[in-house]
Parts: sequence; structure tokens; C-alpha cells
Amino acid sequence: MTDLEFATHHRRILHQHPELSMQEFKTTEHIIDFLKQMDIPFERPLKTGAVAFLKGNSGRTVAYRADIDALPIHEENDVPYRSTVDGVMHACGHDGHTTALMLFAKRCKVLADEGKLAHNVIFMFQPSEETAAGASQLIDAWQPEMDIEAVFGVHMMPNEDEGKVVLRDDEITASATEFRFHINGASAHVVAKHEGVSSIETLLHIATQLTQLQHFHLNGLNRNIIHIGNLNAGEAINTVASRGYLEGTIRTYEMSDLDTIKSRMSTLARTATELFGSEVEVTFNEGYPPVMNVQALRRPVETALSSLELDVVENDKPYLFGEDFSFYSRLAPSYFVFFGSRNEEKGFTSSLHTPAFDLDEKVLMDVADYYEALMNEI
Repeated sequence: MTDLEFATHHRRILHQHPELSMQEFKTTEHIIDFLKQMDIPFERPLKTGAVAFLKGNSGRTVAYRADIDALPIHEENDVPYRSTVDGVMHACGHDGHTTALMLFAKRCKVLADEGKLAHNVIFMFQPSEETAAGASQLIDAWQPEMDIEAVFGVHMMPNEDEGKVVLRDDEITASATEFRFHINGASAHVVAKHEGVSSIETLLHIATQLTQLQHFHLNGLNRNIIHIGNLNAGEAINTVASRGYLEGTIRTYEMSDLDTIKSRMSTLARTATELFGSEVEVTFNEGYPPVMNVQALRRPVETALSSLELDVVENDKPYLFGEDFSFYSRLAPSYFVFFGSRNEEKGFTSSLHTPAFDLDEKVLMDVADYYEALMNEI
């Protein structure tokens, strides 16, 4: 089986059988079957996912990570390998990330058997990137037996053409934090509405003020997103709404901006209570910090990419989506890059998290090549 046949075979199996975060049991079984066939030692710190290891010729250890979960999106692609699970698909390329790491592990095993593996290598097949910070859970549950020198990861990027690799030192993705406003008013019949406390009035005020935070309270040169994704209130057409709810997400790459946003939201909850008489509570689901690429790892990353004649593209600003690879900085210095997967000729142009996302498995060979070249540059 050639590398392309390997990548195509495994990626399409994974694509046909997507599983949501922390439910990746069949995916984990597929990965473990592969590791057993290759006689690569592994352990399972969490109920899904796996961490594998191969010993090399030095005392140095390098780790590589792939995320394995899918999204609650119904696939629209009319292809033989489309998702067999209604409402679930690999719309973010995690099936590709996983396959590329499997291909790299296969190559490393051959090198190890020949006594040619340069360093100790850890392969982290991590669950739940999309929700619940699987990276953080894995780090908390797993105790590596040796010091890790560096952690590397990749992501598909359909906004860039195949052959291009996007990188950036320091912040390359934003922090992602969820917020929720819970509003409790007082119900009354519409004919005596003055006796109630309308959660709708409070909700409209909060929603309006949230849209002003970026304009009045944050540096205008910084890119931030304060997005309201869902709001609702009320119980019946002829009653004063007693309950209201609003939720959304914050995306920023300056932690001081995030602190300002959270502080202003907390103040807004207090003042809305005083203004309208409703009880207002705001809560935050601490999401993912920004992915911070360590400058000292730039040289081996760029050298490895250049040796493969891949086109290195430097982003002047971070992406404003979240990525839990950020937690691996707790393990070791880390570096994260984006592989272009756009191919207009084959129709692979849909964005991440869309029902038509797809990719050419040839890109996964580039990823495995990069991992291998990178190991030799460390």
C-alpha cells in the first residue's frame, strides 16, 4: 500500500464514521487497531483517544498532536465516503489530521525498526477539540515518562491553496470564551403589565450594550468578536415575560481585552438589575487561550517546510477562531501551522465548519512529510 493509498483508505473510513466530542469510541478503536498492527506501544489516559510512543536514538522527545472529533453538522457532499451518521460530519478536517499522524507514525515505526529514528516520538490522538477542551483533559490525565522538548500540530485551511502553509510567531489563533446572561423578571397579565418586571426590556438593553463594547471600551486597532448567538424570552403572548436568556462567544487575541470584556459584562449585569428590577446573572465558560507559537521553534519549522518546497505564508494577524492546541504550552514549547487545502479544480473550496467541507488526501502526505522533516531539524 502506497502512502497515498494509506492516507486515502484511513481518512475515508474515519470520514464515514464521525463521532462527536468525547464520543469517539469507534474512531479510537480504529486508531488502536492500527497501533496494534504496527506494534507501536500506546496508552489511554481518557476514555477516548490514545497516546503512542516510539523510542529513538537520542534522549530527546518530540510530541505531535492530532484531534479526532467531528462536528454536529449534516454533510451535503455527494461522495462515496460521505458521513454515514445523520447530523454529524468531519467538517473541520480532524479525520485528515488523524490520518496524517497515523501515516507519520507508520513511517517512524519503520525507522525505529531500522535503528534510524532520530528522537523519541510521542503521537497524541486527542479527543474533544471542538468542545470541553480535550487537550487540557489529556494533559491533566496523562503523566509523560520523560521531558518533552516540543509539541507540534497542524490544521487544514481551505482558505489557502494546496501547497501553502500558514504560520505566525506568538499568537496564531484567538482565545474563545462563552458567555451567558440569565434574566429573571416577574410575570403579570398584559392588562396589568405595570405589575410585572419584563425580562424582554432587560434583554434588549443588554443586547444593545453588548454591541457597543468594542466601539467604546476596546482598542480600535485590535480585532475582537463579541457575538450573540442565541437569545430568547417570554412564556405567552398575553403575559409579561418573566424569564430571558442570552448567550454568545468572545474571540480575542489580547488577554487584556478579554479581561476588559468580562469586566464590562459583569458591570452590565449589575446595572441592568438596578435599572429594570430583573435579576441578572452573567456566567463565563472559560474556553481556549490563544495558541502561542514559540519563536525559538520558528527556524526548524520554516526549514522543514522549505525543504519540502512548500510555500510559507506569514499571517500578519491571528485567526479569530479558538483552538485547544493552546493548552499544550503547559507541556512544552509548541508551534502550530495551517496547511492549505483549497483545490478549485476538484471543488474543495468550502470553509471549515460547513456541510460541504472536503479535502484531497494528497495534502495529508505533505503533513506527514513535514512532521518527518521537522523531526530531523529539531
